[in-house]
Amino acid sequence: MDALNEAILTRGKGIGSDIVKVDSFLNHRIDVALATRMGQAFHDAFADAQVDLILTVESSGIATAITTAQAFGNIPVVFAKKGDPATMDPNAYTAQVYSFTHKKLNCVRVSRQYLEKGMRVLIIDDFLANGEAVEGLRNILEQAGCECVGAGICVEKGFQPGGAKLREQGIKVVSLAIVDAIEDGHIILRNQD
Repeated sequence: MDALNEAILTRGKGIGSDIVKVDSFLNHRIDVALATRMGQAFHDAFADAQVDLILTVESSGIATAITTAQAFGNIPVVFAKKGDPATMDPNAYTAQVYSFTHKKLNCVRVSRQYLEKGMRVLIIDDFLANGEAVEGLRNILEQAGCECVGAGICVEKGFQPGGAKLREQGIKVVSLAIVDAIEDGHIILRNQD
């Protein structure tokens, strides 16, 4: 997606050889116009999938999940919660997800009441590195008897194995931007034309 690629190149920063810092527009401060365009791009990519619900992990994927849900005609968004809040259903669906960014294993939870058997669900996330978040959310969907119709990713780190692994499993993965490398602080994007 041209607008996202341009934002990454002009406002993003490469840190070391594996960190893509895009918090000025994607996952700390939100560029709402860009997020809206990304939501529409995900809708266009999955328009034939008959999506009933959008699923993401708290918290960085929520903004794009909402704009995607709006593009689908205001369908519901559910986000898997990290930790164990006192208000959470004790019988919630759970999965273990390792966060590449935070270098931490999280137990993510979704209340059973929000996932109905047979729902067709689109996963949306801000980053794809090793594929842990998508695999954890797919596990939750399997527990609930829902169908994962694919994963929409804002930024894929093409130099890490997650995207290839998920695609090899037959999952439709649509990444709006793919970073092939970080060299001397410069982000190298893949041409997806």
